[in-house]
Amino acid sequence: MSSQQDSKGVVLTGFYQNNEVLPVLIDCKDEEHTSLSSRRTGQYNIHSRAKNAAGKPPYSPSSQDSLDELSMDDYWTELQHIQTSRGNDQEVPEEVLMKVPDEGELEEEWLKEAGLSDLIGDQAGDLQESIVLLSTLTRTQAAAVQKRVDTVTQTLRKKNKQHQVPDVRDIFGLPSAQSGKISSANRTQPAGTSENGKQDVKSDGQTIIACGNDKSNLDMALSETDINLEISFSEQAAGLKEQSKSSEPHGNEDDSLLPNFKMPQDKTGTTKIGDLASQDMKKVHSLALIELTALYDAFGIDFKSHKAVKIKIKESGLFGVPLTILLEQDQKKVPGTKVPLILQKLISHIEEEGLDTEGLLRIPGSATRVKSLCQELEAKFYERTFAWDSVKQHDAASLLKFFIRELPHPLLTVEYLNAFITVQKLPTRKHQLQALNLLVLFLPEPSRDTLKTLLEFLQRVIDSKEKNKMTLNNIAVIMAPNLFRFKGFRSKGGEQQEFAMAAGTANIMRWLIKYQNLLWLIPKFLMNQVRKQNTENQKKMSKDKAMKKLLKKMAYDREKHERPYRSTTKTDALQGVIRVQAPQFSKVSMAIQLTEDLKASDVLARLLSQIGTVAIKREDICLYEIGGNIGERCLNDETYMKDLYQLNPNAEWVIKSRSR
Repeated sequence: MSSQQDSKGVVLTGFYQNNEVLPVLIDCKDEEHTSLSSRRTGQYNIHSRAKNAAGKPPYSPSSQDSLDELSMDDYWTELQHIQTSRGNDQEVPEEVLMKVPDEGELEEEWLKEAGLSDLIGDQAGDLQESIVLLSTLTRTQAAAVQKRVDTVTQTLRKKNKQHQVPDVRDIFGLPSAQSGKISSANRTQPAGTSENGKQDVKSDGQTIIACGNDKSNLDMALSETDINLEISFSEQAAGLKEQSKSSEPHGNEDDSLLPNFKMPQDKTGTTKIGDLASQDMKKVHSLALIELTALYDAFGIDFKSHKAVKIKIKESGLFGVPLTILLEQDQKKVPGTKVPLILQKLISHIEEEGLDTEGLLRIPGSATRVKSLCQELEAKFYERTFAWDSVKQHDAASLLKFFIRELPHPLLTVEYLNAFITVQKLPTRKHQLQALNLLVLFLPEPSRDTLKTLLEFLQRVIDSKEKNKMTLNNIAVIMAPNLFRFKGFRSKGGEQQEFAMAAGTANIMRWLIKYQNLLWLIPKFLMNQVRKQNTENQKKMSKDKAMKKLLKKMAYDREKHERPYRSTTKTDALQGVIRVQAPQFSKVSMAIQLTEDLKASDVLARLLSQIGTVAIKREDICLYEIGGNIGERCLNDETYMKDLYQLNPNAEWVIKSRSR
């Protein structure tokens, strides 16, 4: 994050936490992790408090430790190499200091990020979007929102600002007579519960009622490796809090000891991040943030994003350039690019040379050659004159790590990097996995896509561990400082905090790699909330006569100009038939009889059998659910069509090329 002499003044963000101006300080104080125990819990013994010449906390593995699997020596070696390669750039970057944030400012930012800024401040007038979002929240999610609203309200009162918090009757549009009934009901119900038994979250000026699809009776019989995606994670945590106080080991166990979590089959189809249209992903982003905060609240863990300070950064080039600017450059060369071209090329070059090179990613390339290669790539990469044949395997791996750690804005983002580290404080592996899932869901798209590409590559390296000797633990220990110790990182903690940072981030890295396929799933309870939001939006829109007229005209124009997308007729519906359009491949729609066993893959197979003369790759097409209570969703092959039809009877079914 150092100041660039050739910078043109483009501004990005670093961060500070709470009341201190700290450009990049991560608080890793966690007594559970700094109490260093045995090999079996993944902790390590510190036998001396003196630092060695390399500047790392001392570490002496016990005789039982496997240097290949459990030693953190590679972490400190990698960190020393990073510090050496940066040289003078290790100096603290020039900062543009900002005003220390007022109490409640972080909560205001949280409400804004969650799409609920209308609840506070001068903009509390048009509550349309907030009303719809609030109406879908579970009990624990509503409590998390209420807590932040209360903090902001109290802060404003302390500052003697005139501020009117909207009343619940205004938010939900309840007439005075109906609100009186609610008050009467609350007097007869047990404290903290509503008429239907759900808890209402109360404050002085406002009550947010949990109206989501939460369930009070949780399934206590689920095993430790079963992940329930139908019930809010925070609701599960609230119901199972006492049972969650287990003595599960933390730290770097052998990867063979990591559990293989099982996902229940969802007949309406699993949904991954790339399967949803942008308008629905925006709703997922807000809901995931609220849900993660509620999950942390359930265990009394602070969830705070970091506030930013401004720094100068490069506005062109390959290394040390923000992802957003880099992708803008790349998209001029290759439209639609979602992952930086330089990262893609480095990965493909390493794989072309073979992943069975021993010590891949662990053994650094020549520092002199790597520096020279960086300069040459900056000058020749986009001109396509760079000689890739001359790049050695270990040098390419060093360039890849250099690219990741030199990002001025860390890959896991300034705002939520500390939230990733805080995952370790959750009591069980299952809760930790749930939290990581939610964190991945609300990462910005450039960071998320780049992280996905990186993790997939790391898994392919691990798949060749018999030859390259790089296991999951080896890779995690090597990559952790590159991902979490980004350029400009400063740690003011003592040796124990430094050691906890090392062991903790390596552990998070292991989880990101090991469970990457699960982390990109959108839980069903979030999908249900998105569907409910869409339904509520449609209801409100239908009350507006002008909007109804516009929708009627749009429907007429669509039928006139896009006839292939016509939805199922009433006659077809009564006969249990859906019509599937494939305008890119056929002018004729397919009438598909719904049966209990009919899957999305069967529908695609039928299309391919009808147009066998056309060269279409099966993996390039997808059956889409469009409209109704969803924007657009690419269906998983194992989706049972009858079950999905019952969930969204007004949807249209279209086969088209898969979005990339």
